[in-house]
Amino acid sequence: MDPTSLHEYFTTLDWIVVFGYLGLTTWVGHVLSGKQSSIRDFFLAGRSLPWPAVSGSIIATEISGVTFIGVPGMVYAAQGDFTYLQWGIGSIIARILVGLFFVRVFYQREIYSPYDYMGDRLGEGVKRLATVIFSIGSILGQSVRVLVAALALKVVTPLDFHYCILIIGLFAVAWTLMGGMQTVIWTDVMQFLLFMAGAVLTLFWITGSLEGGWSAIFETAGDAGKFTLLNLSTDPAVGFTLWVAILAVPFQNLSAFGVDQLNAQRMFCCRNESDARKAIIASSAAILVTLLMLMVGAGLYTWYAQYDPGEAMANYFAKDSNIIYPSWITTTLPVGLRGLILAGIFAAAISSLDSILAALSQTTLSIIKKKEELQDPDNRAQLLKLSRLLVVGWGIGLSIFAIGLDSLRGNVNMVVLAFGMISYTTGPLLGMFLAALHGKSTARGLTLGFILSFLLVLYIRTDFWNILLNFNATSAEQIASFAPFEAEGGKLKSKINAAWAWPVTALLTWGCGVLLGRTEKA
Repeated sequence: MDPTSLHEYFTTLDWIVVFGYLGLTTWVGHVLSGKQSSIRDFFLAGRSLPWPAVSGSIIATEISGVTFIGVPGMVYAAQGDFTYLQWGIGSIIARILVGLFFVRVFYQREIYSPYDYMGDRLGEGVKRLATVIFSIGSILGQSVRVLVAALALKVVTPLDFHYCILIIGLFAVAWTLMGGMQTVIWTDVMQFLLFMAGAVLTLFWITGSLEGGWSAIFETAGDAGKFTLLNLSTDPAVGFTLWVAILAVPFQNLSAFGVDQLNAQRMFCCRNESDARKAIIASSAAILVTLLMLMVGAGLYTWYAQYDPGEAMANYFAKDSNIIYPSWITTTLPVGLRGLILAGIFAAAISSLDSILAALSQTTLSIIKKKEELQDPDNRAQLLKLSRLLVVGWGIGLSIFAIGLDSLRGNVNMVVLAFGMISYTTGPLLGMFLAALHGKSTARGLTLGFILSFLLVLYIRTDFWNILLNFNATSAEQIASFAPFEAEGGKLKSKINAAWAWPVTALLTWGCGVLLGRTEKA
């Protein structure tokens, strides 16, 4: 196989299936969009959605194309294994805590986001700061999701990668404008069902085609160490360890599900506090989806051990493991079926992107309009129009940033890249929420905490330093002399995994807020 001609495997019938599915999803989203007469309808779906749908939407947003493509590639790659699954321990702990404690706080008052709560408790300045931090984190983290969908699109088209990014962005804007969170959540449920079916089909297709079936997978992948689950290493540079799962991941997931508007907004769409609690705790089932995708990765490793892809494709996979699963789908599955599964990948990524567009437009609206204006029924039409314009603006902005991120990411796995990007803001947002619960912090102290946290992550991650290397402003050896990196062949390898920044920056932000300013509870 020639990596440059993979798109030739994708037939007209496959394209008909792709556009047919996207058309069906668009139509269903329109039918289920309901009335959109106010921003409460647009951003909270009128607080009328059943909790199973909200829970499915949370899982679909969490898994998305990043897990669907990145996890199998991560297992296939050299040294890849199942240790990522350990993080599920911290994730489940965090969801239970969010359900038991955070949800109760959110439903005590009529608010649209956790940042509204922070503003009520600590003042408008804190709300604006939290919104800015959330926006920065969204731009960094959600751009990775755009890249994932564009990677899949690139495999099946001869289009330039940047055009693929713009196409994904266009679809996401259209879906969000169509019906706000009502459309977002119901289309999320559709995508979740499709990519689950696609993953199960993939696994059984692989086992049915391999000599030895399941036994071959367990033998071949097992001999390569792919099924290694526990990693008890105390090396701070290693991310997927039991200690990170227990000590650091709960902080990240408390922030992701309880403070980040991307997921929190879904809980606000439930009918009541009890339903919201059920939705977030039930979403712990996402760990089963992760396990399924890990098994797909082990299956793909065994497949290519039996069916040599050739030197050109092997080099292609080694250069970017994220491309392995889309390439297998395109070259192996029957016509039509591959179109359906790839349509699921596109749709999953688009649904994640339209979710963040809704969240970004809502939080932006909340800082450019006063609370009295947002609650004034005479402003409904104007606010709804402004919300839609913000969706378009953020869609353009995220697409442009994704194009820039692509030029810097190298061959980093998408799962690793996604968690790395959110390290800049995950801890500070959680720290600010804890400060709001405590009730005695100010924007001045929290701002200092965020700045110090951001600089700390910048220092221990290679992102900024790689930019300097790309512009030949310095050398890897010089950087490694004062920053926590090892220089290997002109490249940098971090000595500290960014996951450890999650608890440190959360506590740092909270501590600065408490020590450098106090205010009375609202």
